[in-house]
Parts: sequence; C-alpha cells; structure tokens
Amino acid sequence: MAYDEDLADRIRELIGGEPALTEKKVFGGLAFLIGGKMGIAASGQGGLMVRVDPTQSAALTAKPGIELVEMRGRKMAGWIRVDADQVRTKRQLERWVRIGTNAAAELAGG
Repeated sequence: MAYDEDLADRIRELIGGEPALTEKKVFGGLAFLIGGKMGIAASGQGGLMVRVDPTQSAALTAKPGIELVEMRGRKMAGWIRVDADQVRTKRQLERWVRIGTNAAAELAGG
C-alpha cells in the first residue's frame, strides 16, 4: 500500500515552515525529518509513524488505534503507529505532528 498523499499534504501544511525540514521516502511511506532525524511519517501501511520519547511510549499507546511500531518482530519503544481514524481532524493530527517533530528536534540537538 502506498502512503496517503492527502495525509502527507496535511502534515506538510502543519510543518512546512519548520527549519531544517526534509522529506524522504522510506518503507513505502513519506517521512518528515527535522535536522536529519525522522519525526513523523505518512505510513505506507496507513496512518502515521511517530517518533516519541521512549519513556512515554506506554502512556501514548494506552488508547485504541495507537500501538508500538513493530519491525522484524520486535516492538520499538520510541516509535508508535497511529491509525488513520485517530488523525481525521486537524486537532488530532496537530498533536501527533507536534510530538514527533519535538522528539526529532531534540535528537537533532535543537
């Protein structure tokens, strides 16, 4: 499945003015990087992949439709998958974009 281009456009609209923003196609999705660190992606599996503070992973995944990213059978603390129905509104999407870009900016040293 290809990533949702409308979702990517909505993300771009929210962070297009972010300093040091780049975009990169990864894992069938479109990632948005801050200072070279991936913060959020329109996932090729639908919805979002979001970088988070690993210590917040459990709290953030307590709600339905939000889970740890699993790669090669391993759950990845610090990365969560957010189902598309959890980012239908601008307000919902803004929250996850803010969390992801803040985590990436912190890793990038800013």
